[in-house]
Amino acid sequence: MIPWVNKMSQKFYPAVSRSKIKRGEAPKFIILLTVFFSLLFAGCALFKKEPPKVRESGLIRIASSDYPEFSDDMDYDGLEHGVLQSILYLNKIPADRRFRFGEDFFDAAHMIRSMEHFLDFIQTRPSIQDLGEYIKSNCLVYRSVGSSNPGQVFFTGYYEPSLEGSLEKSTEYRFPIYARPGDLTTINLSLFLPELKGKKIIGRYTGQTVVPYYDRNDIEYEGALEGKTREIAWLKDRIDLFFLQIQGSGKIYLNNDEILHVHYHATNGQPYRSIGKLLIDTGKIPREEMSMQKIRAYLHDHPEEVETILNYNPSYIFFKIEEDGPIGYLEVKLTPGRSIALDRRLFPRAGLAFIKTHKPLINDSGKIDKWSAFSRFVLNQDTGGAINGPGRADLFWGNGTYAEIAAGHMQHPGTLYFLVLKPDALE
Repeated sequence: MIPWVNKMSQKFYPAVSRSKIKRGEAPKFIILLTVFFSLLFAGCALFKKEPPKVRESGLIRIASSDYPEFSDDMDYDGLEHGVLQSILYLNKIPADRRFRFGEDFFDAAHMIRSMEHFLDFIQTRPSIQDLGEYIKSNCLVYRSVGSSNPGQVFFTGYYEPSLEGSLEKSTEYRFPIYARPGDLTTINLSLFLPELKGKKIIGRYTGQTVVPYYDRNDIEYEGALEGKTREIAWLKDRIDLFFLQIQGSGKIYLNNDEILHVHYHATNGQPYRSIGKLLIDTGKIPREEMSMQKIRAYLHDHPEEVETILNYNPSYIFFKIEEDGPIGYLEVKLTPGRSIALDRRLFPRAGLAFIKTHKPLINDSGKIDKWSAFSRFVLNQDTGGAINGPGRADLFWGNGTYAEIAAGHMQHPGTLYFLVLKPDALE
């Protein structure tokens, strides 16, 4: 899931984090002094953790002789919806905005033409052979350079949880979903020094200085936000709240029969630390057994450790209400099985992609029977703060039992391609 430390969505293992308020502006010299003295005395503590520097593009163009077989394991209705959501985003931005595919660049106007051309074609419900012929004749194809194993991408998954909640606090509903606090402040440092491009501070503006925002322990166990922000709703279980923050969005079924769609709004700026990695490193869950379900089971079986384990991750997510959902980084609705989260610095936003990896097959008892190879077209519509580099991808599975199982267990290698219409295809 979700912007941005989103939708999005943070992951349990490997660490994936999924994640403006207008205030009176202080004089610029105060802000500059704050920044430099903060850096001098606090090191990098105030900075939102930035991923390591990587190449400007994660794609290389491949020859048509190296194209994979373009088979798709899903029906075309969901693909049409995903393509239309990308077109919706592309129509909102300047037509001359450029998108990088390896060494090539295409503007938003061409991206729209490419999407519309592909949409017209899939509405004919083509066969695998027709797909291959269409792409070879009309499209340029680029492959992700992948991780240290060239061309290989590590796939995980996320989903939209459904939880019971209440608009009122009670002995049953005790754990709040917080809205963005009014004292949460974000400073884009590149506005003051160009060499700090990509750097920003997330903290609290106290009138004379900016200090780090409250961490998870401050918020959940010390009551730091009581009376300082709105409680959107209340949940029964602290662990459910934690995993809602990991996924970045969810449906809250209220006890008055209404449904709230809650979505990532902001992060406290504290570094994300994976509790899954913590449980592996401390020998509490074997690496080969790691899943979201295993983490949940361990926490429920060891209530005396919950506070220590959850507080290991100081990052905290604040939410907002949407009319529908879930919404990805591009502010369009995600499509189950078709929306994917990638490093937004390396891959063209809204772009049409094609993946090959593995999915779980579930038996009658709701357990994973085996993992099966699959391939499908997807859209690059989301991101995550720790979805870093050309070798990481996070697939949105939707909601429901299967989506939860798939998202909770998916940790598989695969390959990732991007497609775009040849410039002369319409001539």
